[in-house]
Amino acid sequence: MADIIRRLGLRHLRSAPTAHIRHHDRGRLIHDGAATSFWFRALHAAISEVPVDDRELAMSFHARTADHQDVSVQATVTYRIAEPATAASCLDFSLDPDTGAWRGAPLEQISTLLTETAQQHALDALVRMPLPEVLATGVPLTRDRITQGLRADPRLPATGLQAVAVRVVAVRPEPEIERALRTPARERIQQDADRATYERRAVAVERERAIAENELASRIELARREEQLVDQRGINARRAAEEEAAADAVVAEAEAARAVRLATAEADSLRGLGEARAQAQAAWLRVHADVDPAVLRAPGLAKFAENLPRIDSVTLSPDVLTGALARLGAVPERGA
Repeated sequence: MADIIRRLGLRHLRSAPTAHIRHHDRGRLIHDGAATSFWFRALHAAISEVPVDDRELAMSFHARTADHQDVSVQATVTYRIAEPATAASCLDFSLDPDTGAWRGAPLEQISTLLTETAQQHALDALVRMPLPEVLATGVPLTRDRITQGLRADPRLPATGLQAVAVRVVAVRPEPEIERALRTPARERIQQDADRATYERRAVAVERERAIAENELASRIELARREEQLVDQRGINARRAAEEEAAADAVVAEAEAARAVRLATAEADSLRGLGEARAQAQAAWLRVHADVDPAVLRAPGLAKFAENLPRIDSVTLSPDVLTGALARLGAVPERGA
């Protein structure tokens, strides 16, 4: 919208660089261009402001496919007014000299023209395809058909319009149909997820089985080695017992041989001692063979006296003293 100020019955207009101003004074074109600034009289002036910048027009409409399914199309058309003079002559871009606002709604007219034209070409493209094909190729196909249709439509150049670009955001079916169409894909995704879960579980089970087999093999190997250890310990114990028995046998043999030798030596010693004693006894007997028995009794009595206990006092009765004196007196006589 242009800026208009009042000064002493006159008005001054200043436009933006993106606005094309056409100023007619009493039917004559006075100013024609963008970013203009001038004074004018409101009673004599007819001013039009045509925007020349690129503008975005968002549109949404419904279409029907070949299998009678309703789809919604969301698109955006970028356009510009390439011929401001043509557009000003076809559409009402006139300004109110007091406020600088448009008297009509030219942009709404342009939006209606572009929307209906784009919708017509989109419907012509989608009505020939079934819903699955529309969902698969509808976006690029609709974009191309709308672009070609806008560029080939003669009403746009006649209005001074130029379609710069077309973007189709989405071509979507009704919510119920969309949920129904999503179900197989969701099922496949869920099946893939379940399959991945089962495969992961199978891999985990296989790994657990391998670990269990390794543990079992380790236990079997450990048991086998323990068996070998027990056998080896038995062999070692048996060998130790045999060695100990052999050593005990050697010790026993040595002890027996020693005992035999000691017994033999003792027997020899006793034999020699007996022989010596016998010889001494025989010699003693030979020596005392001719000796008087009374003489022989004297050493015996002496020895007997040596073994008698100690006698502190002796009491002799007359009978004993008489017999002893008689025997003592008889001994010298027998010797004479």
